[in-house]
Amino acid sequence: MDEALLLDLLNTTPVLDDGQHDLLAEDGPGWLTSHDQPASKDELRALVAARDALQAVVRGTGETAALAPFVEGVRQRAGVDPSGLVWHLDLPGGRTAAARAVLAWDALRVSSPGRLRPCANPECRLFLIDHSKPNSARWCSMAVCGNRMKARRHYQRTRGER
Repeated sequence: MDEALLLDLLNTTPVLDDGQHDLLAEDGPGWLTSHDQPASKDELRALVAARDALQAVVRGTGETAALAPFVEGVRQRAGVDPSGLVWHLDLPGGRTAAARAVLAWDALRVSSPGRLRPCANPECRLFLIDHSKPNSARWCSMAVCGNRMKARRHYQRTRGER
């Protein structure tokens, strides 16, 4: 499964000290190459559109129907090798990375419902996949967002007691 590709794609719009960034706009071909994907203009255009649609779906502000164009024409075919039956994906040219990300989202949705979510910090634009047994992770990073949110709540509680 392309879970790492999906999470990396969702997290290409981080908020840094100087504001929100778009890593695909800053170096899309480099991002595609670093993820072993073809770095064409069509790939990048489809990937940006798929990212935007996936972010909206995961946040609950978009419809899953918006993902349909990215998996149109995807086929799976069976083959046989010495280890047994193997499945091969036939991905549409110009949408390979976008199709992989949407397929990874669906596989995760089916196998681990509710584990892919946005960070609970409203100022953060990142996402997380919760692999914890109780499915209770809330922040993209405990060291960054988790610490900030806990410190903010502590400040509000202690300030309210005075």
